[in-house]
Amino acid sequence: MEKKPLISVVSPIYYGEKMLSELVQRCVQTLVQITENFEIILVNDASPDNSWSEIVKVCQQDSRVKGLNLSKNFGQHPAISAGLQYAQGEWVVVMDCDLQDRPEEIINLYKKAQEGYDIVYARRANRQDGYLKRLSSKLFHSIYDWLSGFKTDEAIGNFGIYHKKVISATKSITDRNKTFGILIGFVGFRSTAIDVQHSERAEGSSSYTFRKLLRLAFDNIISNTNKPLKLAVQLGFLMAFISFLLALYNVIAKLLGIIQLAGYTTTIFSVWFVGGLILFVMGILGLYIGKIFDQLKGKPIFIVADKLNVDE
Repeated sequence: MEKKPLISVVSPIYYGEKMLSELVQRCVQTLVQITENFEIILVNDASPDNSWSEIVKVCQQDSRVKGLNLSKNFGQHPAISAGLQYAQGEWVVVMDCDLQDRPEEIINLYKKAQEGYDIVYARRANRQDGYLKRLSSKLFHSIYDWLSGFKTDEAIGNFGIYHKKVISATKSITDRNKTFGILIGFVGFRSTAIDVQHSERAEGSSSYTFRKLLRLAFDNIISNTNKPLKLAVQLGFLMAFISFLLALYNVIAKLLGIIQLAGYTTTIFSVWFVGGLILFVMGILGLYIGKIFDQLKGKPIFIVADKLNVDE
């Protein structure tokens, strides 16, 4: 019976054609310092370039490198979920393909895990991302922390090492929105973080546009917290209280002769304001109902079209 790998490395691939060879080479050079028994799982998220062709090449050169080709572009986190589904290692490392996550740091992550931790996060002490990406990340974490009640660290991404029981726990969650970092934060287990060196992107730029980041933020907030609904209820009560005070003022002012003729401007403003508030609350409800609808349909979050060096 073939012995299962000690370490599995899972990396979602998108526009990674020019980086794949170096990524695999550096991963292998690092992992052999820990064990010869490892696997590297490269998940091609229907990248428009020749990433899959490169994955085929590296898989032919080393059977420990495994390739998954998704049927279409499902997104980074579904691609990570696909890799985790096939990972067999006692420990699983998740990292991006752009070489900003340095493969050499896997040794430090593994050593720290041997101190008794189930999760060791890689904290990017000095992020090499652009100003707008760092700003959007900080903004997202601030809003998400406020709405969810959790405390997240903007310096921590997907890069880290995770025990198989942690990965098993995340796979048991049936939520369609499987943002890896949020799942890991939810399942618990003993965790810590170490500072790692963060590199500049080897090639190109991030595929996450502002629009995609905004959509990801909305999906995460709606899928992981009901605080927007609670805020909508509180806003409704506040508006009802303000309306009561305005009505009381108008009655008293009318009796005292302060108001001779009701104001047209006030009436129109009130109608438009309340109408907008109702549409806003209905929109929030619609988002949650839409998420419930998507969940009930039961569609898979990824579909694997091709596999290389993968045991069924």
